Amino acid sequence: MTRCSDSDNYGVTSFPSLTRLPKQCKKHVSFPPDEEIVSGFAECKDMSNVDSLTLAEVIEAYKRSCDKHQVEPNAKILEQLEQAICLNGRSPCLDLKGERLDSHSCEALEVILKSLSFDFINLQAAELEENGVSSLLDMILYYESTTHLDISDNTGMGISGWKALSHLIKQSVCLCRLDVCNVALQQYPVQVLSTALLNSRLTVLRLQSAQLSGRPLFTLVGALKNNRMLRELYLSNNGLNSEQDSMQIRDLLRYNSIIHYLDLSNNTISDSGLEEICGGLRVQTEGLKVLILWNNQISPNGLVHLANVLPVLNSLETLNLGDNNLQNRGIHALREALIKNRSLLHLGLRHTDITCEGAVALAEFLAESRQIQHLDVCENEVRAGGLMAFCLALRINRSITSLGLDRTPKQEQEDFLMETQKSLLREIGELCEGNRAAAATLL
Repeated sequence: MTRCSDSDNYGVTSFPSLTRLPKQCKKHVSFPPDEEIVSGFAECKDMSNVDSLTLAEVIEAYKRSCDKHQVEPNAKILEQLEQAICLNGRSPCLDLKGERLDSHSCEALEVILKSLSFDFINLQAAELEENGVSSLLDMILYYESTTHLDISDNTGMGISGWKALSHLIKQSVCLCRLDVCNVALQQYPVQVLSTALLNSRLTVLRLQSAQLSGRPLFTLVGALKNNRMLRELYLSNNGLNSEQDSMQIRDLLRYNSIIHYLDLSNNTISDSGLEEICGGLRVQTEGLKVLILWNNQISPNGLVHLANVLPVLNSLETLNLGDNNLQNRGIHALREALIKNRSLLHLGLRHTDITCEGAVALAEFLAESRQIQHLDVCENEVRAGGLMAFCLALRINRSITSLGLDRTPKQEQEDFLMETQKSLLREIGELCEGNRAAAATLL
């Protein structure tokens, strides 16, 4: 039978000893009636040596816990436990997405959380109630149950739930990624979350669709300016505007050089907002590696500001400007700055309204670059002329291993140009493959 080992320092194999009490976890405790104390103590004793427990025994313990709390065992949980694989004391995932978890269901989970630890616990859209989520998060903290927690799409957490999440963020020694998406982070939630971020070990924070525009973003950025642990921040779909919100992002970039990945996609930053953000990028001579500006109403005028800072961005490796109306004029504005930049490895320009003229400007950049590895120009009107320019550039370039182009040739007035497109697409693919093979030999 499968057994769970505990070579992982963060895996929990017994009830926490007295040496763990200074964490000040507010684990809920209640005493049973006198006649149940002895049997309850025996149950705890049986669970204390988790290293000797089989998964079958964990399943039986969960069923008994459900019976105790008068809830039906969750079929999805049972299926996952039956198929669980424990590696170094940690299972890959406990997936409870979309499962309704009331307070009694949450309490019944304790026997699992104290027996097993997970790389990922998914509580997305679990309809968590205030008392249930508070108790469940306290358990996750008490037993250090996971490194990645997704609590998105839970709108009924209440004050107690948010307070418990704050304790978890501040005190957990193993939680490194938190997803809180599709939840309105207004007033109290954003305040407790921001306070917790002043002292946390989180390295990845996903806050998509959290209504952060305005005062909430101001509060969040105030904390993140002093955070020295977070590496990835996802703020897409938050309605961030070109005025105050973009100024907050500017200040974040001015004071925090620890964040390496910043996703601002699907907002309304526009040209004036990009100008503000570039004011913060100017001091990011080392730090930020990935900047996602997908679908932000940016025009060629905004790229003038970006062109002014690109040459000094020595750490930026990925820039995604896709789904913005950049046009050929915008590519011309960026061309010289792209050539001068010495760090960019991945450039995304998908669906940016460029034609063969813009492709020629990009080909000139490819011919000069010694480090670019991936360029995405899919969903643009690049025909035979642009493909010819790319092909000529790749005969010179030795770094690019992937050039994203539409596989279906664009309509041309002459049939032979359609055949020319197909031939050029094949050659571009072969040239990229040659660069990949050459790069592999250097590893």
